[in-house]
Amino acid sequence: MGHKTPAPFQALNIAVLTVSDTRDESSDTSGRYLVDGIETAGHILADKQIVIDDIYKIRAVVSQWIASDKVQAIVITGGTGFTARDSTPEALAPLFDKEVDGFGELFRQISYQQIGTSTIQSRAVAGFANGTVIFAMPGSTNACKTAWQSIIVEQLDASHRPCNFVPQLKQTQSAQCQSRG
Repeated sequence: MGHKTPAPFQALNIAVLTVSDTRDESSDTSGRYLVDGIETAGHILADKQIVIDDIYKIRAVVSQWIASDKVQAIVITGGTGFTARDSTPEALAPLFDKEVDGFGELFRQISYQQIGTSTIQSRAVAGFANGTVIFAMPGSTNACKTAWQSIIVEQLDASHRPCNFVPQLKQTQSAQCQSRG
């Protein structure tokens, strides 16, 4: 078998959604952490919004991003627990073309080392819709750090081997133009 040369890093357009009944821009530490992580990794923030924990409001925002030619990935913080208001997984499930079961499994495995059995109360999910990868994680900033640093950042990096999600993502107009060079 020949040795494959890693693909060069490709900046992706990533949108951030915070699902919360109580957060606003000044108190959204988890959303801010994800924005910082996206920019530090060399990606482009496509959009950022905060919505209340309502299935239809979550679906409306995520559907708009899925349909956009400019958004390749979506990271969502909040609404993945078991309270009556937590509805992010239910909002996303009908939108997924394919689920990424391993994301929730791996997130809980890593999280177990940090918070013990309380990790079973996380319903972190991920999936693909229209060439867009979507990751949903708990609302705590520490949970966002775990998901971003331990899983998501590598899967959104075209140079990560042996594989990553970048080849599965829709190409944006800017990515298409860059590839012609």
